[in-house]
Amino acid sequence: MSDSDASPVDKKSKTDILAAQIEEGLDELERPAGALFLSAISAGLDIGFGPFFMAVVLTLVGGALPDPVTTLLVANAYTFGFVFVILGRTELFTEHTTLAVLPVLDGRASARKLARLWGLVYVGNVLAGAVFATAMVVLAPAYGVVDPAAFAHLARPIVDHPPLVLLMGGVFAGWLMGLLSWLITAADSTLSRIAFVWLVTMGIGLAHLPHSIAGNVEVLAAVLSSPAFGVSTYAGFLLLATAGNVVGGTLFVALLKYGYVVRGEE
Repeated sequence: MSDSDASPVDKKSKTDILAAQIEEGLDELERPAGALFLSAISAGLDIGFGPFFMAVVLTLVGGALPDPVTTLLVANAYTFGFVFVILGRTELFTEHTTLAVLPVLDGRASARKLARLWGLVYVGNVLAGAVFATAMVVLAPAYGVVDPAAFAHLARPIVDHPPLVLLMGGVFAGWLMGLLSWLITAADSTLSRIAFVWLVTMGIGLAHLPHSIAGNVEVLAAVLSSPAFGVSTYAGFLLLATAGNVVGGTLFVALLKYGYVVRGEE
């Protein structure tokens, strides 16, 4: 087959994808702390639009349509925040649980730089998400677009699990976000990137998997709007979801994909 006959999916080999991911990870690791933190703040705010639109959709169609249809519509609304963040190229913690690990595995960056990046991005994401959740709880019902009960309805399927189950759900969410980072690098057009973001994040929303950053907004909104959710529920969710996301992105994507690509080239 000639080069002109190659299909779009053949344009990047696994080695090309890994090299691009390592270079992107290095760029992020070398960014000034102030720029990283501001970008993380932006991402933490932008991702809040996912839970916001979920609450709007649930308020509009809840009870009027069959439950499976409502669930699908709400899961599709979940994707909005991720599209805004990932295509906007702001710093999202769960992308970096894979992306920024690769240069460390390749010996081109230190674990100290990785810890710096993770710390800045995570704190910026969580703080900004908390600001968005607070504003959403106050303004959305006042604006007449969200029933306050929607916040509790959205959070309950995420947090109503034993700790080990919640942790494992976080592993799956981190795994999927790591795969998303890999797929976006492999994609050759904005349209295909949007499709990948929609496909993966809709799956996370549909399965109610705990994503530490988007879930931060969902669960905190429930805590602020319903006495059925306490601060301990929020803290437990954030701890377990974060740990699971890190394990899923690092172990099941970064380590495995780096290992099989590098060994395949030996």
